[in-house]
Amino acid sequence: MPPSFSSSSSSDRSFVLATGFGTTAAMWTVGYVCRLPAVMAPSATVLALMLAALLAGGFVAGRLTGAGFLAGAATGALSSILNLLILGSLLGGSSAGRIVPGALWWVPGSILTGILVAGLAALAGTRTAPPPATAPDWTAGFAKVAAATTLLLLAVGGLVTSADAGLSVVDWPRSYGYNMFLYPLSRMTGGIYYEHAHRLFGSLVGLTTLVLAAHLHAVEGRRFVKRLSLLAVALVIAQGVLGGLRVTGKFTLAASPEATEPNIYLAVVHGVLAQVFFGVLVSIAVFTSRAWKSTPAGTAEAAGPDRTLSVILAGFLLVQLALGAALRHLNSALLVHAGLGVGILPLAVFCGTRALDPAYRGSALRFHGWLLIQLAFAQVALGFAALVATRLLPQEPVPGGLSLVVATAHQVTGAALLGSAVAFTLWNHRFRAPAHAGVRPAGVSVT
Repeated sequence: MPPSFSSSSSSDRSFVLATGFGTTAAMWTVGYVCRLPAVMAPSATVLALMLAALLAGGFVAGRLTGAGFLAGAATGALSSILNLLILGSLLGGSSAGRIVPGALWWVPGSILTGILVAGLAALAGTRTAPPPATAPDWTAGFAKVAAATTLLLLAVGGLVTSADAGLSVVDWPRSYGYNMFLYPLSRMTGGIYYEHAHRLFGSLVGLTTLVLAAHLHAVEGRRFVKRLSLLAVALVIAQGVLGGLRVTGKFTLAASPEATEPNIYLAVVHGVLAQVFFGVLVSIAVFTSRAWKSTPAGTAEAAGPDRTLSVILAGFLLVQLALGAALRHLNSALLVHAGLGVGILPLAVFCGTRALDPAYRGSALRFHGWLLIQLAFAQVALGFAALVATRLLPQEPVPGGLSLVVATAHQVTGAALLGSAVAFTLWNHRFRAPAHAGVRPAGVSVT
């Protein structure tokens, strides 16, 4: 018998996956933004904000599980272990293969600090109020964390392209001869920071995907969801290899630019496959959601045009994102990309409006229809802004400022729009009532 779809209880130990990985993503986001070349916040500020994110993660764990200190301790322990992926940047020595004196104390010290800080925050969260009457579905929560972390990776990767920093680190999988996880923070300046941070975020997303797949194979009863998680693993591995070969052009450990053959076309493939991978994780998040499991399926003939149009929309958006990748990397297809973007807007608005019927109030279908419309308008506006900022205004020798922000925002919003279209398509196939029924299913919560 496959596992039931019953709600997770507070005794479900899988909560640590959602809270631990979620806390780590929040801490990395804070650290990344604070250390951007245009920001460079003081180290004390960065540390304080990252500790605040850790406190928030522990508080949420305690509040939602009611398990007190132990919930936060587990969350802090996992987050601290994951943070070792970036802690190594503080332990790298003056040359490859060396670490700073006393590094052995940093590892257990950082883990113990994470356990204590998050544990105390969880204790406060538990005492603030009793846990919710309906326990969260932690598997669904973990899937959402994976999708959100991937969207964050797309933003970090977008900044690499916008800043023209794709070849700032000349070797792979090492970084200037260093183990990737031990490359010193002091050397991460300018384009190197953008590119190396992208690699670190990629490692976090890869690890998150592997753990999510393993977890789904342990608790999920539906074969297609398990297979979809394996597809996600295959895609994230392919993405890592493509990202490296984009820099080196071949499998080599050489750290000299003369020994590598950068391939710009692989950069385009890498960018497009990233969107496909994100769509797969969004699908897993939808399929594991409590709303999906509690919503009865429709029939093949129900609301056929709506479901067909939603598939067409998602397909057009993927083509549009491929054209955007060609434009950003090859400086081609501008007119086609702009024209298709303007053409997609009315289709997205029409599809989204069809789901705003009051009969679907409070449903996931209506929510994603509304989100689709908002993102479509935002994407077109950002597209025009990016055109002005990157083509019509005077350009700086090194990309930065307005053009960097607008171009990246346009790219990330495009990814979010694709994710919304994928979710909207799935809900169209799931939620529409049979055409002969004469009634529509009651709305379900989007949580």
